[in-house]
Amino acid sequence: MLTAIVTGYGLPTDLMGSAPRYQDWSALAAEVRVVDGDTLRLGDRTVRLAGIDAPERGQPCSDQAGRTFDCGAAAAEALSRLVNGRSVVCVVSGRDRFGRGLGQCTAAGAELNAGLVRAGWALSQGDDATLLAAEVEARRAARGLWAGGFTRPEEWRRRN
Repeated sequence: MLTAIVTGYGLPTDLMGSAPRYQDWSALAAEVRVVDGDTLRLGDRTVRLAGIDAPERGQPCSDQAGRTFDCGAAAAEALSRLVNGRSVVCVVSGRDRFGRGLGQCTAAGAELNAGLVRAGWALSQGDDATLLAAEVEARRAARGLWAGGFTRPEEWRRRN
């Protein structure tokens, strides 16, 4: 009994699963890298933008004229434009199946998750009202993916 008390003394209180639910991750502009349309590197950490799904690099889409292009590369470029060489702050809550942090991210106050959906280069996932409204707005305005033809990213991944 005394051994249990002595060995448990001084251990961090978050050791047994009570770690903070949310963590703030940030990186200065020079440390931010766009991995793809919904993933960023913040220094040595990788964060996937929560609640959205962007096309994969190499995934073909078509524009209004029917010309094929790499919509995954276009989504990554759109995310780069949103970041625009600025520092990024993410509120991370959980991890995806690859171990990446899942976050709501901003660059100088500009919301990246909803911004990418609003620009039409990502689809909302789940039931987040802000993201769903941003997708409706992009679809109505025929922005990004909605300007031409595309296969939903999850369907494209299943087939390839």
